[in-house]
Amino acid sequence: MAIWAFAATLTFQSGRALLRASEGYERGILPTRTVTTALQHERLLSLSVLGGATSSRAELDAQRIRTNTARAELERLVPSLQESTDPAVWNRLVQLLTAMERLTDIRSGVDTRATDQLQTLDAYTAIVGAAFAVYDKIRISSDVGLNDQTRTVVLVGRSREMLSQQAALIAGAVAEGGMSPAERTRFGDLVTGRRLLYTMGVSQFDEEFQGLYRNLQGSATYVSFERIEKAVTAANKPDPSWAAVAAKLSDTFDELGGDVSEGITRRSGSLATGILIQIGIAGGLGLVAVTVSIFVSIRFGRRIGAELVGLRQAALDLANKRLPDVVERLRRGEDVCSEAQELNHGTTTEIVDVGRAFSSVQRTAVEAAAGQAQMRKSVNKVFVNLARRSQSLLHRQLAMLETMERRASDPETLDDLFGLDHLTTRMRRHSEGLIILSGAVPGRGWRVPVTIYDVVRAAVEEVEDYQRVMVNVPQGPSMVGTVVTDVIHLVAELVENAAIFSPPHTTVNVRGEMVARGYVIEVEDRGLGITPAEMAQLNERLAGPPEFDLADSDRLGLFVVTQLAARHGIRVSLRPSPFGGTTAIVLLPGELVADAPEPATARSAEVEWTSTDSGLPKRVRQAVPERRAVPAEVIGSTPSSVMTSFRDGWRRAEQESGAE
Repeated sequence: MAIWAFAATLTFQSGRALLRASEGYERGILPTRTVTTALQHERLLSLSVLGGATSSRAELDAQRIRTNTARAELERLVPSLQESTDPAVWNRLVQLLTAMERLTDIRSGVDTRATDQLQTLDAYTAIVGAAFAVYDKIRISSDVGLNDQTRTVVLVGRSREMLSQQAALIAGAVAEGGMSPAERTRFGDLVTGRRLLYTMGVSQFDEEFQGLYRNLQGSATYVSFERIEKAVTAANKPDPSWAAVAAKLSDTFDELGGDVSEGITRRSGSLATGILIQIGIAGGLGLVAVTVSIFVSIRFGRRIGAELVGLRQAALDLANKRLPDVVERLRRGEDVCSEAQELNHGTTTEIVDVGRAFSSVQRTAVEAAAGQAQMRKSVNKVFVNLARRSQSLLHRQLAMLETMERRASDPETLDDLFGLDHLTTRMRRHSEGLIILSGAVPGRGWRVPVTIYDVVRAAVEEVEDYQRVMVNVPQGPSMVGTVVTDVIHLVAELVENAAIFSPPHTTVNVRGEMVARGYVIEVEDRGLGITPAEMAQLNERLAGPPEFDLADSDRLGLFVVTQLAARHGIRVSLRPSPFGGTTAIVLLPGELVADAPEPATARSAEVEWTSTDSGLPKRVRQAVPERRAVPAEVIGSTPSSVMTSFRDGWRRAEQESGAE
């Protein structure tokens, strides 16, 4: 169809160009020929007036009016030809109009007799030459024969222009009574040029146009003018009849040139009509062939199109719904391998093969996702198993350390035991981190509210550089017991991160206060901080917990924080610190904040850990002494004094428990 349209377009453009030749002839060539003829007549009369023929003055004035009228008509038509005419022809028309602006000066020279006959002849000839420059750029069509005949018309027209110059010189000589040597020389040059161009031009015409010029050559006027050409060079005084013969022959040549131009235009119109008829026949047959092809294509392609649409919808459903649903169910641990459906669409062999290929891709994707889910489940089981084993051992170790601390009486030994107790507590937090990574929940917990102050202090005690941490959390507000363990772990991860990424001589400040939507805990360090881009990325991960990636092992703490925050609806975000470091903000929702517990209730709420036959820990309620706040002077003291204060407080609590 595209090839047919291309061929039809080329043929149509060729025919249209031929049809437009008629329009160009009517609106461009004819007005230009009218201007050229008017200028030639005005030139002849101007030379006659300069020669002294006062009787020609009135004729010259009338001719100037006719020239101005022809010029105005051409100026009116030229702008409308810009779109439909070849740019080269249009530019030459503009140049012709520009050349005609010199007419005023030329006429002034004639009226004041400031110029002689040869100067006036050359001035008018220059303008006429601009008109013939327009003819040189005319291209009727791509038909070689028509273009050859068009160039021949222009060639004969130039011969006729030389004849017009000869007539003007003869008119001036008749009026003046003779020719100057310069004028006689110019006339001889014009004779030679005219005969050469005429002979070359007529010989290139076809038989029809040659017949017209052969009739002219045999006429009495042409024969008389040839005798005049020979006589001018020898006679001292021209015959008055010469001017009439020359003018008549010039007009006859002009009329004959117009007839030939009209004949060429008619030929182009007939040729264009024939081409358009061919376009109609070829285009009609081609259109029938295209219509049949389209009908066949639609008939056989509609079924294929419907099958492809169905296959496309099935593939999109597979990519956008079924596979994501399968992957999500695999993450939840469901068995979906047997639910993979085949994509059976269409009856065409190729489309059926494509459907089978999609089904193969689906099976491979489901099997790969199932393998990944199974591997992840196995890894999580390994994490839980290892963590539970380590957790059981650590609880037993903590129980042994507690017994040893109660029996110890030497302060240095007690300090060492407290240091070992602190190290074991940190190991327990890392063990619980493995449980959280696997998606499980740590075993230890509380059933009654615990003060947020105690929660923060417990979190700080699980950090290696706890002596660098300054806690500014008021007494009073408490936290729901079911989330205490997770909040301790979350705050400990943030405090440890702040301590690691800040200089050892700086402090880490932990502040807390009630706000409109709950309770806020701020962990601020004085380190180097992080870039805005990295902070935005971390805040995005904190807002939407990502799936744990085994390859991202250097961000285990961040993943633990995101999992714990998402589990309880806690909002964690980072922002720059005024001291150049980073501030982590933990917003506990209002439903996690509770009133302070009663002392008796608090004592009966903590949990003791024992081991079952399988080696896993088991929670057992027991009565514990009331927790007492660490005195304010303890914060910021040396590690030894801190441990001593912890020991003294612990023993006072034991004594009070025994008294009760």
